[in-house]
Formats: sequence, C-alpha cells, structure tokens
Amino acid sequence: MAIKNYTTTIDVYKSLGEIQGALASHGARKIMVDYDAAGQPIGVMFGIETPAGIRGFALPANVEGVRTVFARQKVKGQPGQAERTAWRNVRDWVMAQMAIIEAGQVQMEEVFLPYLTDRQGRTLYQLYQSGQLCLGSGGAADDYGGGRQL
Repeated sequence: MAIKNYTTTIDVYKSLGEIQGALASHGARKIMVDYDAAGQPIGVMFGIETPAGIRGFALPANVEGVRTVFARQKVKGQPGQAERTAWRNVRDWVMAQMAIIEAGQVQMEEVFLPYLTDRQGRTLYQLYQSGQLCLGSGGAADDYGGGRQL
C-alpha cells in the first residue's frame, strides 16, 4: 500500500494554514512555524493553556522520512512531492485528533503529549527515546487492568 497523500497537489502552505487554523480554533494561543536553513518549513510549534499553565509543543513534519518511504516504495513524485505529502499527512493527523477532542474523548494536551517540549525545545518523546525519561519496568503492558494479565 502506498503512503497516504503521495499524489497530493495541495501546497505545503495551504496544509500549514489548515493546521494553524485547527490548532487556534481548539485553544492554541501561540503558533509558530519552524524553518530549516533552506527556508523550508520543518515543524509547527504551539502553546496551549493547560491546568499547569501555558505549555509548548513541537509538531514535526519529517520530510526525510517521507523521502525514505518514497524510495522504498519506488514512488516517483514531482519536485516538492515529499514536502507536500509530509505536511498533508500532518494536517490529516491533526484533523483526526481534533475530531476526538471535539467528541470529548481526550483533552488537547493529552493528544499532543509526545510533542510537549522542555525549556531546551526537546519533546517528551525525544527525552524518552534518549533514555532521559524512564517509566521503570512493568507498566500497562505487563500489568494491564489492575493486575490482570491479557
């Protein structure tokens, strides 16, 4: 199965605008786009009010990851296709998250928790991946449902 949105013709900046609009309409109070040295957008950073105060989140668009999948799947796109695909997939994911927020299933900060940033701009997931955030042994996978094994 080919990567989602691999044929999209929707401009990166249209997808970015839709992401920003969705975040703002769901409580984001600060939104900023991060660009690489070549001037290409690589992520969206935003702040939302939480019970603990305003917290920052960094949502990346991993264009290199999309290029890797294109190569593996032998997808030959037009120039800029990986960028359009990456941002459209981020947009689709954000919209899906907004739907479950609107349905009252989760809180906004809960959905974006892996992208919560510290003072150095590192995400919670990056800290976990590097071993700087350790949950200990066991956990839900070993002890799901109050002691019952699955």
